[in-house]
This record gives sequence, C-alpha cells and structure tokens, in this order.
Amino acid sequence: MDRPSATLLLPSVQDRNSTVWSYSNPVDVRFGRGSFSRLADAIGGRRYALVTYGDPYFRGLVAELEAKAGRPALIIDDIAPNPDIALLEMQTARFAKLAAQPEVVVALGGGSVIDSAKVFAAALGDFATVDAYLKKRAGAETIKPWPLIAVPTTAGTGSEVTCWGTVWDNAGGVKFSLAHPGLYPEFSIVDPDLMIGKPRELTIQTGLDALSHALESLWNRNSNPVSMAHAVMAARGVLSTLPLLANDLRNADLRERMARAATLAGFAFSNTKTAIAHSLSYPITLRHGVPHGIACSFTLPMIIRSVAGEGGICTEGLNAIFGKDADGAADHLTAFLAKLGIATDHHHYGIEHGEWRELIDLAFDGERGQNFIGGKDNLLRAAGLGKEKRQAVA
Repeated sequence: MDRPSATLLLPSVQDRNSTVWSYSNPVDVRFGRGSFSRLADAIGGRRYALVTYGDPYFRGLVAELEAKAGRPALIIDDIAPNPDIALLEMQTARFAKLAAQPEVVVALGGGSVIDSAKVFAAALGDFATVDAYLKKRAGAETIKPWPLIAVPTTAGTGSEVTCWGTVWDNAGGVKFSLAHPGLYPEFSIVDPDLMIGKPRELTIQTGLDALSHALESLWNRNSNPVSMAHAVMAARGVLSTLPLLANDLRNADLRERMARAATLAGFAFSNTKTAIAHSLSYPITLRHGVPHGIACSFTLPMIIRSVAGEGGICTEGLNAIFGKDADGAADHLTAFLAKLGIATDHHHYGIEHGEWRELIDLAFDGERGQNFIGGKDNLLRAAGLGKEKRQAVA
C-alpha cells in the first residue's frame, strides 16, 4: 500500500499576520466508536510489529486484532511512561533478531506507545540511526521510516496525527524531539470506546495536554488560519467536556467529545509545533517529576496574560475560545484548572523564584520556546518576576 506524501510545510515566519500561509497533514483518520474493528483492514495483510501495553485489557485487544490480522511479527509491550532513550535502544534491538522485518508498525496505546513506535519505525532495527538523528549528527535523509498506524487509547497526545515524538534521556537530564515528515502515521484510528473507564488522573492529565496543544498553536510563529480553526474547536471541546468527564469516566458521549477535541488539537499543532509552555514543561518533568499534562498546562493562564495585545491569530483565536480579554481569559482558565485540582502557582510544584526565573530563561532558548510570539519581559512580569520582583530576589 502506497502511503500518502508527507511533506512538512510550515508557514513563513517573516510576518505572523501575513496572508501567506500553508497547511499540510497527510494522515488518513478513521474516527468513531467501534472503529478499532477497522484496524485489520488498515494493516491490509502486511507483516506488522505491534507496540502496546502488556496489561490484561490490552492483551484482550491484541487477541481481538490477531483474530482478524494474524499474529504480529513482533510485540513490544514493555512501554514505560516518558520513553527513555536507554530502554528504547534495548527494545529496538529486538527487531534485528526477526527473520523478516515488518512492513508496518502498529501503535496501540497512549502517547508513550505512539512515541516509542515512531522511534522503532525510524530506526528500522538500528537504534544508532535514530540516536545520530536525535543528537544532530545525521540529517533527515538518513531516516526512511516504516509506515505507521496509530491507535490512541487516551485523548490528549495528538501524536496520532503528527510527525513528531518525544524521547527522554533521564540519565542525562535532557529531552529530545524526534521530528521527520515520514513519521506522520499512514492511518490514525481513533475509537473513543477504547478510552472509556481510563483513570481520572490520567483523563485529566491527557485532556490538559490536548488543551495545551491547542493554545500553544495560537501564540506560535507558525500559526495559520487552518491551525487556528482546529485549535479553537479543540480548546472549546476540552473546556466544555473535561470537567464533566472527570466526574463521569464511563460516559461514552463525553469520551467521544474529548477524543474529537484531542485529535483536532493534534491537527492544530501538527503544523505549528508547540511553544513556550512545552519548553517550560520539560525540565519541570525531569527535575520535579510533574506529569507532562500538568507540567505543560499549569502555566497557560500566565502565558495568556503575557500575550495580551499581540494581535493576529493569537488574539483572534483566544477571543473565539474565551470571549474575554487576556486577563478575563486567564482568570477563566485558572478557575477551570482549579476545579480539576490543578494549581497554577509554581511553588506548588517545588519551584522557588530563583529556579522559576532560570526555567523561563531556559525555555526561551529551547527550540519550542523560539516558536513563541511573546516577549520574555512580558512573560516574566506575568510570572511575578518583573523588575521590582527580580531586584528583591537578587
């Protein structure tokens, strides 16, 4: 089966309010309750490797898939949260032992599963290839990934419709982004039924990750009208659905609404990448163990205040979501997070003022931070680290 072309086109960053823009996403999405039954058709008789979890629920899904698509050439089911580079290297080595390599990689699980599957698809059984690419010792031409099918079982990651994934190096205290046009999934099968009954904390964390993806695509140098339309619908969906779902975890209609919002958020940031909230979040997760969905969302009200007056797609999108000015939107979002038990004060996460200033400086230096349209001085003021505060801290 020929996969669609996957040229990654980002709009010009010369003028974020310019009418010159582009949008591209080649993923064939199959959405709806019961759509897991269509996975075997997407595999299409090809030899496949399956990346998933090893608990009883997922073993049941694997048995259902095997009955229709045959046994996979390889199952990797020891996926850890925040996939670490050392574990990924060991897992990749299993492909080299196969008599015949897979023709497609199937990811069945949450964001960590899909990110891991992207590493395996890019490595082609040789982790050294991915390692060199991640650490910029080799160029994009060295990566020729296997086709990928993504079946998310949480509503948040958006990885099922993007060409990037996250790789963590916990020993080195750094995080890498795996980004390549060939890593757009060939198919994304989004079945809300697979998400019913997920734990409350996981539901909230993944839902807030989706909200961050949507908002991050607005205050972004790569934003465009299509990404904004997806972002607005996604953010509205999360804001109206997540508090209800958090108290009604088996509600199929609410699960469907959250799955739709998360996929739309994925379409939004598939063309923009994330920005300053994610850049801030990575060291917070590495240093303080804050789950990713929380680490990338508790700063959102602060960031909204910092982009007041930026204009363009950022202001247009935020107005469409909140119907309020920046302060009003930030207050609304703070109250929304509080209802979910999420604090927006950095002290709550064990971060003192000195480290908070350091993290903000570091975030602007990162690749994702450079996507941010806002200024550092404005963000520092919104963070309570304006000139007066900085002098007091000093």
